[in-house]
Amino acid sequence: MAKIALAGEGGQGVQIIAQIMVKAAFNEKKNACYLPNFGLEQRGGVSLSFVQISDNEIGAPKFKISDTVIALSKRAVKRTEQYVGPDTIYIYDNSKVDEKPDYNAKKIVGIPATDVANKELSSRVFNIIILGTAIKITGILNLDSVKNALEESLKEKFLKKPELKDLNFRALERGMSLVENVL
Repeated sequence: MAKIALAGEGGQGVQIIAQIMVKAAFNEKKNACYLPNFGLEQRGGVSLSFVQISDNEIGAPKFKISDTVIALSKRAVKRTEQYVGPDTIYIYDNSKVDEKPDYNAKKIVGIPATDVANKELSSRVFNIIILGTAIKITGILNLDSVKNALEESLKEKFLKKPELKDLNFRALERGMSLVENVL
């Protein structure tokens, strides 16, 4: 089972990341649960997603301690502290967060997701870089099912601009490469 907490500013794509992961899990015939949590403001506030993926039944939609936390902003780092335990792998975007969080986690890793998106690909695929990071860290989903779920989710955009499919797939793989040596 994987328990994943994703947090970022409204508009960073935290919810679409969770939705794609759950869609990929369903495509793999796994059990999956997604619980969105929005702050008072829909855009501009901290947005959280709680995702569970398992081969077995999932008992409750929310959890207290996460296996993996991914925080995409300073405020998201503060909001996710309560989900960190001694076995948690904590990933944060060190392009946006200056100081490494000081939590009692198994591993805390900064990745330059925003910088990579802006300099190498496009700011539009920042969230897909994070999706790649999430699937690599958790190891719970295979890349092909995530690509299929991504394609299903962005079908209309890909039909209008076919080059976006390749850009998103490159972002997915680039996100995976950011945490290749973490585990």
